[in-house]
Amino acid sequence: MAACYHDCKMPANDTCHPVNLLGQSAEELRAFMQSLGEPAYRGGQIYRALYAERRFDVTKMSNLPVALRERLAHEASIALPQIVRRYRSGDGTVRYVLALPTPDSGSGAKLATIEAVFMPEENRQTICISTQAGCAVDCHFCLTATLGLIRNLSAGEIVGQVLIALEENRASLKPQTNVVLMGQGEPLLNYEPVIAALRILLDPNGMAITPKHTTLSTSGIVPGIERLACEKVRPKLAISLNASSNEQRDKIMPINRKYPIEDLLAACARYPLRPWEHLTFEYVLLGGFNDAPEDARRVAKLLGNLRAKVNLIPWNPGELPYKQPDDARIEEFRHILDEKGVRAFVRYSRGQDVMAACGQLALLESAAPLAASPFEQISPAQ
Repeated sequence: MAACYHDCKMPANDTCHPVNLLGQSAEELRAFMQSLGEPAYRGGQIYRALYAERRFDVTKMSNLPVALRERLAHEASIALPQIVRRYRSGDGTVRYVLALPTPDSGSGAKLATIEAVFMPEENRQTICISTQAGCAVDCHFCLTATLGLIRNLSAGEIVGQVLIALEENRASLKPQTNVVLMGQGEPLLNYEPVIAALRILLDPNGMAITPKHTTLSTSGIVPGIERLACEKVRPKLAISLNASSNEQRDKIMPINRKYPIEDLLAACARYPLRPWEHLTFEYVLLGGFNDAPEDARRVAKLLGNLRAKVNLIPWNPGELPYKQPDDARIEEFRHILDEKGVRAFVRYSRGQDVMAACGQLALLESAAPLAASPFEQISPAQ
């Protein structure tokens, strides 16, 4: 079972503040070991045990001396998010509802709640993770926007979602893991923790997920895109476009008033793509709003000078005033883009029946939750 916030076994007059190891880099763990009077290399051993081997209990890190493990059991913790509910879709997708203690967590602390999604496929698995609890960007077609922003996640809370999904499905994992930062929140509005988490995810000595298999999706935060361009270690970039003009985008994405399409595309044009890389533009098709042939032609013109591809995402049902597009309309839109030289693909979201699809993550109850797991399942009331 996951080791979460160890019980304090120090004398009653002392204050117990366990150091959370989750989310710490190899350098930070080495410094922590030195602060305890241990050799720095012990931090590297913890880093490997935690991220590469997925050992979530310090007492079971067999690459450490017994005495150090016993000390760490009192002075450190591995504070994974706790599973509140699991919902399994008919297509095999699992939506996890996860509880996060507040940053000043203590006994009886109020919990923030997020979601992560595990999607198994024939030769790989894709894990969709959240970077904030809720979201402040307020895209009108997305149910997550109805939550508002609750708080940012720490690097450990971001990495922890991937660790939980991999560990829960350890027996059936395929050779390739994809990670997409497309759950709750706007990643570029929680920049430092997101980048710290990505460095662990993409580290060959950490979780060893490759940049080619990791994608960060943004609503178009131009300063964040410019910062990401300077990172030595970074994922692929996806931009949520969803409209063919500023007037149209203003109506569904208020962020466009701050970073209009022309500024967003200028930042994209400056973005340094690696030889194997394309920018991805996500376009949620809203029936009768942004799915006309004229929209497709305008999108093709907007993206014509970029090395890019477009993922067309038919809107997923929710309690919002939009409708799904007709199949014929979707195909016509794709065909026009293709004809204009813009690579386009239709992406049907998985897990719709358990509210796990794109734009549906709003902590809603759905099908009967799954039970039993290696991890503790807690009551939402706790």
